[in-house]
Amino acid sequence: MWLIIMKFKTLIAGAVLACSLSGAAQAAESDPQYVSDWWHQSVNVVGSYHTRFGPQFNNDVYLEYEAFAKKDWFDFYGYLDLTNFFGAGNSNANGIFDHGSPMFMEIEPRFSIDKLTGTSLAFGPFKEWYFANNYIYDMGRNSDSRQNTWYMGLGTDIDTHSDVGLSLNVYAKYQWENYGAANENSWDGYRFKVKYFVPITTLWGGNLGYVGFTNFDWGSDLRDKGGSSRTSNSIASSHILSLGYDHWHFSAVARYFHNGGQWADGQELNFGNGPFEVKSTGWGYYLVAGYNF
Repeated sequence: MWLIIMKFKTLIAGAVLACSLSGAAQAAESDPQYVSDWWHQSVNVVGSYHTRFGPQFNNDVYLEYEAFAKKDWFDFYGYLDLTNFFGAGNSNANGIFDHGSPMFMEIEPRFSIDKLTGTSLAFGPFKEWYFANNYIYDMGRNSDSRQNTWYMGLGTDIDTHSDVGLSLNVYAKYQWENYGAANENSWDGYRFKVKYFVPITTLWGGNLGYVGFTNFDWGSDLRDKGGSSRTSNSIASSHILSLGYDHWHFSAVARYFHNGGQWADGQELNFGNGPFEVKSTGWGYYLVAGYNF
């Protein structure tokens, strides 16, 4: 029965994407109009399957606002999710309408040191340097279901001498709330983030590209403080095939987790509903359909 339900939920996400895709032939415009010429934004429908940020698999269909911008000294990427917005998640994906978290947000603002100081710090392949940030906030319904994390550090863009875009960031992490974990309200570890974009070709009147980003987290005290079910390191690596039009875009995402959410893979836990094995290492998947405005 569970398998049938999960297949049905996956079909829901697929049906939403298919309905959006039916309008793709009309998506290309010679002179598209947007709300802003530099603040690029979209609203997306996202279907996720077997994501591993916690100790149990998570499946969800949710609504997302996404934005990116690069103007003068300001570089930005971020998104805001209304989790389980369409009521198609599993029991681990309670969200805005069923007593779960009303909102999950991640933003990555970077501020150009070169442009703010009026000095070129470029050398070798390093084109520009930034004060880089990665802030994550899960609103939750109480402090035990809330995350509040700030990564801060140094970032740079790499000159690849091609159309391939590449950026690197390294951060120190300050952890406020973390779902009641033992590392709350402390400096706790580091993150290295690599992001890249590879244009591939034109397809069906749109632009096909590959987008990737990987977070390497290490140096946390969570295993020492939280016991053998937690880890001091984790990896989340996303690989995105994206088809973009003037207003519509569609993506298929494969994300690899290693000790996702700093949960130790293979450990046995019991949260009151019987024992289960933590499966925090492996692949999760997303389908995305969005409208740029």
